[in-house]
Amino acid sequence: MTVVTVLHPGSMGAAVTAELVTGGHDVVWVSKGRSENTWRRAREAGAMACDSLAEALSRSAVVLSVCPPQAAEDVAAAVAAHAFAGAYVDVNAISPQRVQRIAEEIRPGSEVVDGAVFGPPPGEGRTARLYLAGAGSAVDLVEPLFTDSSLDVRRAGEAIGSASALKMAFASYQKAARTLAGVSHALAHAHGVGDQLTAEAEIMVSAILSDPGYLPSVAARAWRWAPEMEEVADTLRAADLPADMAEATARALSFWEQDKDQYDLPVAQVLSQLRSGRTACPRSR
Repeated sequence: MTVVTVLHPGSMGAAVTAELVTGGHDVVWVSKGRSENTWRRAREAGAMACDSLAEALSRSAVVLSVCPPQAAEDVAAAVAAHAFAGAYVDVNAISPQRVQRIAEEIRPGSEVVDGAVFGPPPGEGRTARLYLAGAGSAVDLVEPLFTDSSLDVRRAGEAIGSASALKMAFASYQKAARTLAGVSHALAHAHGVGDQLTAEAEIMVSAILSDPGYLPSVAARAWRWAPEMEEVADTLRAADLPADMAEATARALSFWEQDKDQYDLPVAQVLSQLRSGRTACPRSR
């Protein structure tokens, strides 16, 4: 049994927490300043609340950082300030450069593992892949935590940044393709040919463009996806590749940031917001 601190039990963090608890491990989290939704998710996942980060770290051998990309370095800095001496696992959707900076800040006290999750939050019949990169001894400590779980652990190499690079490479298509579908449907919608575009898209091999009903879920997650696309752009620039598409995707996603977690918005409203950059049809409360 290993004690793990999860920072923080959002949708993905809570799902990973539940997998750890089911595997017989204790999970703690820092409750100070967190929302009622976070409390509920942590409670349902079986995590134990701690009043402070210092308390949580003193009890833990592993820290799992699962947060929005823009918060990853702040979380790491807070852990580093307590001279944590266990394994620090960053599974956020961030660039290799950012995870390398985090590794430098966390060391020398901790062993750092670069991680990346592919797929939906695991559990309830859903499976995901967890790629890990770092020194063999550190990965050897983390990998058994998910034995017989809904997270299929795979190794991405020993270089810190390898798992994050894989995530950025995948996200550069996955996120951009879905956002481009939104732009395409918004253009067709403006000219009254949305149904015809959908009909044409149904002939394509890809199903993304043929499903405009999926776009409200993209808008609901844009507040997380826009920073991730900025990380993709940073990764592309570092590899001397054009970053314009990723930067443009991040800008387009920013038009949906006010729709955080609103999965039931009408498709027409979501498409209109791309055209105007603002909420065209405010929801009644």
